[in-house]
Amino acid sequence: MPKNKKTEWQVGDPAISVVSDQFCNPYPMDLMVKRKVQNFSKDHYQVFDPSGNLLLQIDGQAFGFNRKRAMRDPAGFTILTMRQKGITLKNKWEVHGGESKEKEDLLFTAQQSLAVSLKTSLDVFLAENNNVKKSSTCDFHASGGYSNISFEVFKSDALIAGVGVTHKFTWGSFCKGKYNFRVRVNPEVDYAFIIALLVMVDDNENWC
Repeated sequence: MPKNKKTEWQVGDPAISVVSDQFCNPYPMDLMVKRKVQNFSKDHYQVFDPSGNLLLQIDGQAFGFNRKRAMRDPAGFTILTMRQKGITLKNKWEVHGGESKEKEDLLFTAQQSLAVSLKTSLDVFLAENNNVKKSSTCDFHASGGYSNISFEVFKSDALIAGVGVTHKFTWGSFCKGKYNFRVRVNPEVDYAFIIALLVMVDDNENWC
């Protein structure tokens, strides 16, 4: 878990591919993420590039335990599935490729760093390092949320995404479940992975 922003992922640094290489770009990406509640229990996220092209969409349960979300491409193909695991003091998610829930298709797990905190933070473990009970070093760390007006993802002490997160805030739109994020993803960083973490962090913030 980083204590200071020491470095930032730059052009020429090794690619960080967690979901797929196809989501890694050789230049920084500014993404617009829009959230809208569909009904009492479900919401919908859409992710656009600066030209307004739809890149990703995420559907699933907005409230409750054992939540499940699916990330799809613009054509509706399932890229990954996020599942919240049980009722614990620290929320835990397992993320698998496609619609699978098999161990061999596990991409990563994410768990709250602290049971109680003013700012949501997640420790992220790749599939080969997913035993959060025994491992003391996570592969990535994400923190922030809507109410904190921030979102950052670190690999060790290197910032890989999140600088420049902004949104237009009104209490009316917020409590109707409508709000937007602008997220900066650094070069060669898997933006599908970053968006999955953003949704997890945002889930912990939703109360309207």
